[in-house]
Amino acid sequence: MKSVIDIVDLSPEDIDELIQTSLDIIDNPQKYAHICDGKKLATLFFEPSTRTRMSFEAAMYELGGHVISMSSAASSSAAKGESVADTAKVVSCYADIIAMRHPKEGAALVAANNADVPLINAGDGGHCHPTQTTADLLTIYREKGRFDNLTIGLCGDLKFGRTVHSLINALARYKNINFVLISPIELKLPSYVKKDVLRKNNIPYEQTTDLEGSIGKLDILYMTRVQRERFFNEEDYLRLKDSYILTKEKLKNAKSDLSILHPLPRVNEISVEIDSDPRACYFKQALNGKYMRMALILKLLEEAGTI
Repeated sequence: MKSVIDIVDLSPEDIDELIQTSLDIIDNPQKYAHICDGKKLATLFFEPSTRTRMSFEAAMYELGGHVISMSSAASSSAAKGESVADTAKVVSCYADIIAMRHPKEGAALVAANNADVPLINAGDGGHCHPTQTTADLLTIYREKGRFDNLTIGLCGDLKFGRTVHSLINALARYKNINFVLISPIELKLPSYVKKDVLRKNNIPYEQTTDLEGSIGKLDILYMTRVQRERFFNEEDYLRLKDSYILTKEKLKNAKSDLSILHPLPRVNEISVEIDSDPRACYFKQALNGKYMRMALILKLLEEAGTI
């Protein structure tokens, strides 16, 4: 039985398969409308979520399945001190597959090791967020038609941004990828990601604090918010939260076919005036997340032999 904890649990061949399934779902939704009849997805979200949780639930409903969930961590037995391992074991008795978000890095791996059904990491602390990355990849594929020969700018919180870490891991496996890492000095990409992923794979990258000076060379601009919930003190958050705000003025030197992505939620790092720009892809990205989660649920249930 396979679980997905990190994006590297999915090979490039797996990613290609998920993308092709997603494209077929888009073109032929009725073909998939009852494929998960009688199956149950459990959503265990120990952190707030809108897109990830609702897209997982919409995905299962559109496959004909059902969803069981807890409304919050405070309403679960975690509030009584139950371990993640025990929670995963118990929920396995009620569901065919689990999607779990947790504030602690590594919690998803502990849960998967104790669950009796496939488990999908829906984000664990500042570690990784593999299904957001599948949404990112489908968006890139639909916009660019490829994953190689791209210059990708990652802007904002690169230190705590689990979506950034997962996307780097995913794209590092393709040819002629170049990263431009745009962040305040305090929120630079962690050294272990640079060492274990970028330098290990001989992937060129540059670090800068200058968004406007870098934007002209980018094929993709991946904006992120500065995450209040990851900071240990409010003062540092307030000092850094408005480091980068993308406006029409800052796009004047960008390529005409630039793709602007953002995992959402947006606070104010992308001006609403950008929403009508044809280069804005972040709402498409949210929809693509549903399709890729549908494809992933199907893949894991098929591998588990339950559909």
